[in-house]
Amino acid sequence: MLQAHRPSIGNEELEEVKKVFETGWLGMGSQVLEFENMMKDYLGACNVVAVNTGTTALHIALDAYGIGPGDEVITPSLTFCAGIQSIIALNATPVFCEIDPDTLNIDITDMEKRITSKTKAIMPVHYCGYACDMDKLLDIAGRNKIVVIEDAAHAFGSSYKGRKIGSIGDATCFSFDPIKNITCGEGGAIAVSDDVIAEKIRKKRVLGISKDSWQRQENTQSWFYEVVTPGYRYHMSNINAAIGIVQLRKIQKFIDRRRFIVEKYNAAFRNLNHVKMFNWDLSEMAPFMYILRVTGGRRDEMMNFLASKGVASGVHYIPNHIQPLFKDYAPELAVTEMIWKEIVTLPLFYDMTDEDVTLVIRSVTEFCNK
Repeated sequence: MLQAHRPSIGNEELEEVKKVFETGWLGMGSQVLEFENMMKDYLGACNVVAVNTGTTALHIALDAYGIGPGDEVITPSLTFCAGIQSIIALNATPVFCEIDPDTLNIDITDMEKRITSKTKAIMPVHYCGYACDMDKLLDIAGRNKIVVIEDAAHAFGSSYKGRKIGSIGDATCFSFDPIKNITCGEGGAIAVSDDVIAEKIRKKRVLGISKDSWQRQENTQSWFYEVVTPGYRYHMSNINAAIGIVQLRKIQKFIDRRRFIVEKYNAAFRNLNHVKMFNWDLSEMAPFMYILRVTGGRRDEMMNFLASKGVASGVHYIPNHIQPLFKDYAPELAVTEMIWKEIVTLPLFYDMTDEDVTLVIRSVTEFCNK
């Protein structure tokens, strides 16, 4: 079965991890610092703080900006549940909004209608790696004194008007899990424009301790520490950072290959019956997933057909407002509910061969023509 996602890892990553093993310092240390500095340079960001997952990146960013009970955070419903879990973990209230049916990104007009006196943050999702309209988002947020915490789990390597996602807004959260554009095995990071907020996050990721063990190692009293703020055990390890260091060196070739595959898909699917494509401009997009809309209620039929041909597919995502845990926050979202029943995710990863791409194209085309 041709999988929908797969990491591209090998001997280079193993060699970098071996160096960590040889030092004996497996926790947060010099490799994490190196990875953060590499990301900072790549993104053009003011600060980058590495953490252990993309979910904890969202949670700790919200926490650092003081989001808590009684506060509302506006976010699209069509996203992974991680963002919503991070909101309710702080006893804040998720406010679900619509998506743009052409891009699957946040519907800014609908989002603005949902702003109230309780709105303290907006959490847009750069869906599939296609950047949201950050100019409009930041303008609306600025006028309403609302923080923008970008969920860029899909968008490491993407740009917006020539600037990397991660260098534009208040805080941008990335995920480096096994299937993302680059992986650390598991990992995440927050790019932050405010130095004070960045320092809060650095302390919070190590249980609120003022200086982590790596920073204290050369002190006379290296055993001494002070707990200065509530915090979590959210730091990244040197092992994960070592993988990320190698992956980051490869990011452009990863992006180029993914774009090539997407262009092949677009050319093949553009005039097919029963499918619709999304309005994504590849010039600044680091594609994470490739998604089609299957019309006529045939989405599941297509997925079963693809499986019979040896092609795995997926659905990203089931909207959160129809999930049992979040039902108390559920508004009517007609566009979201229509779109999720039509979307299918096709295979897209760096190591796909040309033969793999041909198999996907042939299988989709055969379904649409039958």
